[in-house]
This record gives sequence, structure tokens and C-alpha cells, in this order.
Amino acid sequence: MSVTVLRPGLASTFQDCGRHGHQHLGVPVGGAMDLRAHQLANLIAGNTEDFATLEITLMGPELRFDAAACIAITGGDLSPTLNGEPVAMSRPIIVREGDVLAFGARRMGVRSYLAWHGGVALPHVMGSQSTYLRGRLGGFQGRALQKGDVLPLNITLEADASEELDRALWDISIYLPATLAYNPRERLRVMRGPHTELFTDEALRSFFNSDYRISNQSDRMGYRLEGPNLPLRENKQLLSEGATFGSIQVPADGLPIVLMADRQSIGGYPKIGHVASVDLPQLAQCMPGDTVRFEEIALEQAQQLDLAREQALAQLRGSLSALRQRIAEHVREVA
Repeated sequence: MSVTVLRPGLASTFQDCGRHGHQHLGVPVGGAMDLRAHQLANLIAGNTEDFATLEITLMGPELRFDAAACIAITGGDLSPTLNGEPVAMSRPIIVREGDVLAFGARRMGVRSYLAWHGGVALPHVMGSQSTYLRGRLGGFQGRALQKGDVLPLNITLEADASEELDRALWDISIYLPATLAYNPRERLRVMRGPHTELFTDEALRSFFNSDYRISNQSDRMGYRLEGPNLPLRENKQLLSEGATFGSIQVPADGLPIVLMADRQSIGGYPKIGHVASVDLPQLAQCMPGDTVRFEEIALEQAQQLDLAREQALAQLRGSLSALRQRIAEHVREVA
């Protein structure tokens, strides 16, 4: 049983929580840009958080289901429809054989995440199903979706039980803890790092008190920012070190770059700070032309925010046990 791609969308790739443990070999971590939305989609579809989801960017695909399945859509609102009718986000959705899922105008954000219960049958490459486009690695044949692709499912639903399951799932309430809800902040929270003191006082004042525009030269590897230059106290050679999601590098032109999911494995530019991981999903939902601002927080506060997010995920996972049980009663594995 499978899903057929009628239209591929702008850049639809499969992503999971990333390809960890291989940066020393020059292999980027990758994974979902908006990890929060990726994890939520999986949990609402009755999965654990590490199944690959389809990351849909700006212009969504059109997909035809050749068997009944349970799906969930989270993240940016790209006006999803099922057979031409608007469909709810952040809810489990039962699709039937012949149904067509499509996307329309962008209402909010830039990336949606589509999860299937049981996931899509994709190979694991270095422990991950994430697509790394520059290396043509992982995902579906190492590339974005194309018209005519057929995506094999691991699990489908019993067709004669889909109506009953649809009603049962609709009656299940899903409460997102406030920590997991999408509540955009006016300023992204940033921690100082070991290189922060290399920048002038004026650079730090500018960084924390100015608007920065996301450049058109931005992608999954990094967001280039346009705004006040950030000069160093002195030119200093730095040893290259591992690159992390959210690090804010400042190359020789003085304009910052926020490293994103497909960041390089190492880097030697000085870093003025690091975006707190709890705010990276908001940044991932921004697009070129959007404006961002920053505020400083301490490492201890960022750690507390991260812990609260993990606790909220655990709480949500536990609250959805009835949903998982309902779906499990009506599935069959694909031979």
C-alpha cells in the first residue's frame, strides 16, 4: 500500500530527528528544521517522535492515498485540504483509499510537517531517514519528492473500520501544553558563548537592540542576516570546532549567520552567541524577508526552558495513550 505524488511541491523532503554521531566524518546532522512540529505530528499520528515526517516548505505537494491511513499535519499553516475541503491541523486525520491531500496558500509559518501512523518505508542511512539534499543522502532516494513518486507505507488501516476509527479519534481531546504551543515571541532568546567577548561593546549593543532581516541567501544550512555589522575587538585566528544548530557565526563581513539543521559539521568563524533551542522552531518558521530580534538569557535559563519542553512532550505522550490504542486496534502491517 502506498501514497502517490501527484504534485511534488516546492521542496518536500523526509526528515526525522537527525543523523547524529557522524560529524567527525563530515556528515551533517540534518533533520527537521522545526523539531517541535515534527515531534508533535508524530505523537498526534500515534507514533513515537523519531519516525520520519514529510517536511513541506512553502508550497505543498498533492498526494493520493491508495489505502486508508491515519495522518497528522502540524507546523506552518499552508491551507491543507482533503478532497478539496479544509482539514484540521494538529489532529489525527483518517484518510481513505483514493483521497487526495493538497496544500494551498500560506497563512502562517513556512514549514508544515506530515506524519503517517507507522511511517513510510524508507531506508536508514547512518541511523537516520533524514534527507540531506547536498549529499543526496537518506530520505526518498536522497532527494525532494518528484511527480509520480510512489511512497510505500509501513502500516495501513483496515478499510472497513475507518469510519468507526474516525469518529473515535474525533472524540479524543488533545491538549497541547503551553510550552508546546506555537506562540511567537518578539525576540529570540540568545545565550552568550566562549567567543562573545571577542566582539566590541558596540557590536553587542547593536546585536541585542537592532532588527535583522533574513536574507534571500538563506536555506536549511543557515540563515544569513542583514543588519548592523558586528565588529571584533581584534582579528584572531580560531580553531575550527563542531557546528551546532542555533550557533550564530559572524564571518569577515560582520553580518551574522544562524546555523540551521543542515549546517556544516565544523566551523571556524567567531560566534557571537547561540539561539536557545526552545526558540529554534520559531526561527525555522521564518522565511527570507522576515525580521528577527534577539534578547540575552543565561545558560541556566535556557536549560530550564529546554527541560520544561521535554517534560511537556512526555506529558503529551502519556496523554495520547488512548489515541495510540484506538489506532492500534485497526491497523495492519503491509506485507
